[in-house]
Amino acid sequence: MRKQVYSLLVDNTPGVLSRIAGLFSRRGFSIDSITAGVTADPRFTRITVVASGDERILSQIEKQVRKLEDVLEIKLLNDEEAVYRELILVKIKADATLRPGIIAIADVFRAKIIDVEKESLIIELTGAQSKLDAFLNLLDGYEILELARTGITGLSRGNKDIADAEEILRKRAEENGLD
Repeated sequence: MRKQVYSLLVDNTPGVLSRIAGLFSRRGFSIDSITAGVTADPRFTRITVVASGDERILSQIEKQVRKLEDVLEIKLLNDEEAVYRELILVKIKADATLRPGIIAIADVFRAKIIDVEKESLIIELTGAQSKLDAFLNLLDGYEILELARTGITGLSRGNKDIADAEEILRKRAEENGLD
């Protein structure tokens, strides 16, 4: 079983994320993580889906997602040709005596302390999953009050795969006989 990261460019329409997640649910595919956000062009949303399975399942996921009307483009991202990041926010119980140790760990990972209260700190860290996991492992001796992870998001490196949105829309119109 392996993981595959899919980067989808989709129409920014109401319910698009629900339709994509629904496809996974109906077909019995597992989603490890899913993130979505509007692109530089507000007509489009970039959705990053991480799924696990054997080659047959991962191939089926790609084929089924590609069939969805809202999907303009799908890219399979891999470690060598893409950049992945994930964000975590961690609220840690930290009185004045515990703070220096927690701050030292945060500094090693270049994490940001974004909130300080009398009895807690909130730390923000962005990076690869392995970096975030290593950070959390070092915090093992501290009491984590709350934790939020975004899931992986990613883009392909360079400009070889950059799709011109207007070109994609033009091809779609031609395929549908609307030119």
